[in-house]
Amino acid sequence: MTQMHDVMPEAQAILQAWEPFKKLVGVTAVRTEEDYARARAVIDVLLDAIGEDENHPLADVLDYLADQMATYEDEHVVIPEAQPKEMLRFLMDQHALKQGDLADCAPQGRISDILNGRRAISKDIARKLARRFHVSPAVFL
Repeated sequence: MTQMHDVMPEAQAILQAWEPFKKLVGVTAVRTEEDYARARAVIDVLLDAIGEDENHPLADVLDYLADQMATYEDEHVVIPEAQPKEMLRFLMDQHALKQGDLADCAPQGRISDILNGRRAISKDIARKLARRFHVSPAVFL
């Protein structure tokens, strides 16, 4: 039977993998507005690469950075309680968009169903809307 310490990497090995990752990505912990902006930009790149493939090898990196952003938002951003459809309607109004303008996120009929409460926002659509409006996907879930 393999002991847990037999399969755990040494701290030095973790550091050797972490430092290049940190340098490449530019942010690994979101503590400032600058970190937040960098993380959001990296998330946009990852969303473009991952698309709808939840099993993509970079999905874990996306989840990690999204969690870092969510922690920052929990501490620094006051988001009023609102249903996802209300947030979508608000953001559409702020950007002067019509349902058809969101065709890159979902078909017009699906957007209509969401806004009228006939359908919930799926994770995939939440990711696309988040990218479109530069907000956390959690806003729509």
